[in-house]
Amino acid sequence: MKEPIILTLDAGGTNFVFSAMAGGRSVAEPIVLPACADSLDACTGNLIAGFSRVRDSLGAAPAAISFAFPGPADYPAGIIGDLPNFPSFRGGIPLGPMLENAFGIPVFINNDGKLFAYGEAMAGVLPEVNRRLEEAGSGRRYRNLIGVTLGTGFGGGAVIDGRLLLGDNGTGGDLWCLPDSIEQGCIAEESVSIRAVRRVYRTLSGDGRDLTPYDIFRIAEGESDGDAESARASFARLGKAAGATLATAATLIDGIIAIGGGVAGAAKYIIPALVDEMNSDIAMLDGTRLGKMQARVYNLDDPEQFAIFAADDTEMISVPGTSRTVPYRRAKKTGVAVSRMGAPAAISMGAYQFAINKLS
Repeated sequence: MKEPIILTLDAGGTNFVFSAMAGGRSVAEPIVLPACADSLDACTGNLIAGFSRVRDSLGAAPAAISFAFPGPADYPAGIIGDLPNFPSFRGGIPLGPMLENAFGIPVFINNDGKLFAYGEAMAGVLPEVNRRLEEAGSGRRYRNLIGVTLGTGFGGGAVIDGRLLLGDNGTGGDLWCLPDSIEQGCIAEESVSIRAVRRVYRTLSGDGRDLTPYDIFRIAEGESDGDAESARASFARLGKAAGATLATAATLIDGIIAIGGGVAGAAKYIIPALVDEMNSDIAMLDGTRLGKMQARVYNLDDPEQFAIFAADDTEMISVPGTSRTVPYRRAKKTGVAVSRMGAPAAISMGAYQFAINKLS
């Protein structure tokens, strides 16, 4: 193969799924092995076995290994810390150096939120939005992206002009630990997660059943018995909380926002509340009201809102003392779009692209 081959891994608490990518596409049949999270020897043994089996199935040598693994971690050093669902990793395990020693190639490890953002920036939402703008005749183009995964937790990452934001401590772009705008004194993840949807629905409806977010979505859709209004409100509340956090993040990063993860399947109830919150205002001491953000936020999956987002609103203004005019784009705009790739594919793409960039 002419393109560099990157070995990849989808690491879950139950199973490891090994594969390989080249040229931005899968080039190997997935291999699934148990994670063996409670035994360090069995876990690391399966990691080496899985990557070895994929490597041996290829027609050329891989150039690197790149994948997402849960934190806390020192990702640049490849050291995984005290994972709740990997008890054998307590005290820190140098996973990257171990794999480098076993395979003799570079190993890159990041968290899933960062790699989701990178995948969407390189091959997902960001290029799609720019393509749609070009087709609409708009002169606007975007270079920055914030990626958000809504699921067990509130994952996030940021890409600035094609570069993944890592930060000096490897925590750049993290969103989960920002302040919760609803549950005062808590982290944002308490209102933006699977557990938040379940808790809010149970509180609003009085329904004591052990329901999944998908169960609650079916109730919201009228497809299952339950309190539909409370179900819709539980997703809208998540959207409102996520919007407050993203208003801060997007003020700093100033880019398009991509949404993915399991809970994003309820986007029809989440995104309107998220966008409304980002477009809400905030006060000055003299009573003046200002927008939380300088830019107006649009739901890019809504055709009417995208049309406004893409509209050519450039004005030509005169240069004083001359006959010259220059274009002035007065309106500041950004937008939110749901991932078309899906989080697993975007994470794999992000891992692949990150490795390619590091190698080059």
